[in-house]
Amino acid sequence: MSDISLQAHFSAMARNSAWSNHRLLTACEQLSPAEFAQERTSFFPSIQLTLNHNLIVDHIYMADMIGVGRANIGLEGDVPFPAASDLKKAQEEFDKSLIDFCDGLSAADLARVISITWRTGDTSREPISLVLSHLFVHQIHHRGQAHAMLAGTNVPPPQLDEFFLNYDKPRRTGEPYT
Repeated sequence: MSDISLQAHFSAMARNSAWSNHRLLTACEQLSPAEFAQERTSFFPSIQLTLNHNLIVDHIYMADMIGVGRANIGLEGDVPFPAASDLKKAQEEFDKSLIDFCDGLSAADLARVISITWRTGDTSREPISLVLSHLFVHQIHHRGQAHAMLAGTNVPPPQLDEFFLNYDKPRRTGEPYT
């Protein structure tokens, strides 16, 4: 077994996230606008709200990590991208920036502590390594919810867990981020 640095792990996670978002949003593009926004059972009541929430929170944590401030993310409302195709483009742009961010991290960057001011007004001090870990868990959590909601449509949910193992490489041939 080879050792992998924490930075290399986060770079791999960023690529996995981009790949998973690409697969899931490509499937969502097959839904009609009404189906994409349709009320369903989940934490957020639609695929549209769930995946827009994921992108909004991605931007919030990136703003925290690069120090521009949460108020400056430039996204308006709960659904800044009502159409799946527009959301996919915006998510791809973010995913590229996250890959670049993770690829450029040093051990010192990962240990750097940042301040996060929460909606409650409380502030916590968090190392970037934990913020990134949380960002990836948050994405996986809500992608899973959107994936389950997609299963209730006529569009088959895509496979999202064929990324890290060498065994899975043939299944990803020709796909982005792999």
